Amino acid sequence: MNWQQQDSSDSGSEIQRIRRYDPKVIARYYQVRPWEVIWRAITIIWSFGWFLIHLQWEKWLNPNRTDQNKCATELRQILTRLGPTFIKVGQALSTRPDLIHPDFLQELIKLQDQLPPFDNQEAFAIIEKSLGCSVDEAYREISPHPVAAASLGQVYRAVLHTGEEVAVKVQRPNLRPTLTRDLFLMRWAACKFGGLLPLNLGHDLTLIVDEFGVKLFEEIDYINEGRNAEKFAANFRDDPDVKVPCIYWEYSSNRILTLEWINGFKLTDTAQIKAAGLDPYAIVKIGVTSGLRQLLEHGFFHADPHPGNLFATLDGKMAYIDFGMMDQLEEETKETIASSVVQLINKDYLALARDFVSLGFLTPETDITPIIPALEKVLGNAIGQSVRDFNFKTITDDFSELMYEYPFRVPAKFALIIRSLITQEGLALSLDANFKIVEVAYPYIARRLLTGESPQLRRRLLEVLFKDGKFQWQRLENMISIARSDEGFDLLPTAQLGLQYLLSDEGRYLRRQLLLALTEDDRLHTEEVQRIWELIRDELKPKNLFDAAINAFRELSTVGVAAILPTTTKIG
Repeated sequence: MNWQQQDSSDSGSEIQRIRRYDPKVIARYYQVRPWEVIWRAITIIWSFGWFLIHLQWEKWLNPNRTDQNKCATELRQILTRLGPTFIKVGQALSTRPDLIHPDFLQELIKLQDQLPPFDNQEAFAIIEKSLGCSVDEAYREISPHPVAAASLGQVYRAVLHTGEEVAVKVQRPNLRPTLTRDLFLMRWAACKFGGLLPLNLGHDLTLIVDEFGVKLFEEIDYINEGRNAEKFAANFRDDPDVKVPCIYWEYSSNRILTLEWINGFKLTDTAQIKAAGLDPYAIVKIGVTSGLRQLLEHGFFHADPHPGNLFATLDGKMAYIDFGMMDQLEEETKETIASSVVQLINKDYLALARDFVSLGFLTPETDITPIIPALEKVLGNAIGQSVRDFNFKTITDDFSELMYEYPFRVPAKFALIIRSLITQEGLALSLDANFKIVEVAYPYIARRLLTGESPQLRRRLLEVLFKDGKFQWQRLENMISIARSDEGFDLLPTAQLGLQYLLSDEGRYLRRQLLLALTEDDRLHTEEVQRIWELIRDELKPKNLFDAAINAFRELSTVGVAAILPTTTKIG
C-alpha cells in the first residue's frame, strides 16, 4: 500500500480542523482511536525493521567497510515510500550533522519533493470547495495537468479572467490526517525510546518532534505562506534585483494559493541561463547577497531555497517562490552571526567559541578550553591560507566529525540556516564552478559592520577591533580592504557615519580607546595609520572629507558638539 492510498479515510474528521500543531489535542484524538494508527505503525516498523536488519547484515559481511552508500540509498527510498511526513523528516535530518553520519547526510540531501501527482479531478474539486466557485469561474484557463508535483501539493498554470498569468498551488487531499497521525506516532516513540538513543541532541527528543510539527503545520497553511510572501516582498521592496510573486487573495485559501506566474529558468538550468544572455555569476551574487540580507538585516529568511524555489528571470533578477518554510531571527542572533564570521576569518577561535555559546551550539556551562584547538584544527584547515579557499560545504562536513567528539548541538533555527546556506552554495557552484561564497559574503559583512547602522552592530564592530584591550590595526585594514571589493560599499558615507558616531555620546569610549591605541606601547602608531590612509585616500579627497565632516557635525545637536569638546580635551 503506497502513501497516497493510506490517507484516504476520515477526510471529514475533526482532525482536519486543526490549524496549528498541538501535540496534546492530537494525542487526545488518536488515543481513543487506536485503529487509525495501528496499521500505519506496522507499516513504519516493518519498513525500518528490514532496513536495520539489512544494515547489520552489511556490517557483518563487510566489517572493515566504511562506505555505507548502499544503505544510505535504501534509507532515502524508504522515507520516500512512507510519504510526505517522512520525506520532510529526511530533509530535516539532512541539515543535522550532529545527528547523522556523513555518509547518510550525502544521500538524504538528495531527497526532493518530485512525486507522482494526484488525480486532477480531485485537485479541481479541492479548488472548487475552497474557493466556493467552479474552476471555470475562477480561471479563464488552467493547464489540464499539473506542471509540478511535490510532497505536500502540486501546481497548475492558469490565467485569470482579468488576463494575469498565475500559478495555482493545490494541497494534497487528506494531508492533515496523514501528518497528524505520523507526528503522533513519532512523538509517542520519542517519549518511549528517545532516552535509549545515543544522540547528541542537547535536549529532549520530543522537543525536536514538536519543532518539526510546528514548522510542518505552518508549511501546509497557504494563508500563512501568502503572508510570508508579502512580508518577504516588503523587505526587498528597495532591491531591484529580487523578484517576489504577487498573491491573489481572492483566489486563495488555506489549501489553495494563487500567485503570479514567474517566467524564468531554474538555477540548475545553466545552459538556458547562458543562452538567454544572462551572466551566471551576476545571478549567483544576487542570490548570495539577498540570502545574507535575509539573515543579517531582516532576520526573516527563506529556509527552503532548493532549485525548484529559485529562478533566474528573463531580465536577470533572482525570483523566490514557495514561502511555506520561513523563520525569524532575533536581533542579537543576527549580530552574533555577523561577528562570528569575522572571528572565523580573523582566526580568533576563542571569540568564535564564545559566539557558539551565545548562539546555542554549546551550553553556557561547557568548558570551551579543549574545544578551541579542535576548532582551530578543523576550521583552520577549511579556510586555508586565503579566505578565497573557504568552502561552506567543506566546513560543514568537517564540523560534523567534530560534533561527535564535543558537546555541540544544532539549534532548530540553525538547522534551517545551515540547510539554506549549503543549498545556496551548491546552486552557486552549479552556475559557476569557481564561485567562492566568501568573496561575496565577507565584503558584505565587513561593510555592514563598518557602516554600523545600529548600536548593536557598532558594539560588534568594537568587539572585533579591540582584543585584550588593544586596538587591532590589521583587522581594521583588512575589513576596509575587503569591504571595498563590494560594489555596494561607498567609503565616503561610511566615513561620515563613523565620524558622527565618533563625535556622539555613544562614541565616547571609542574616542578614548583610539587615542590610547595611537600611543600604546609608548610609541605613535604612524605606520598603521599611514597604511590605512594609503588604502582610502583615493576615495577620500580633502574636499570630500571636509564635506563629510561638515555633514557629520550638522547631524549632531549644538549641545552634543559642546559636550564632545571638553571630553576630548580632557583625554588629551
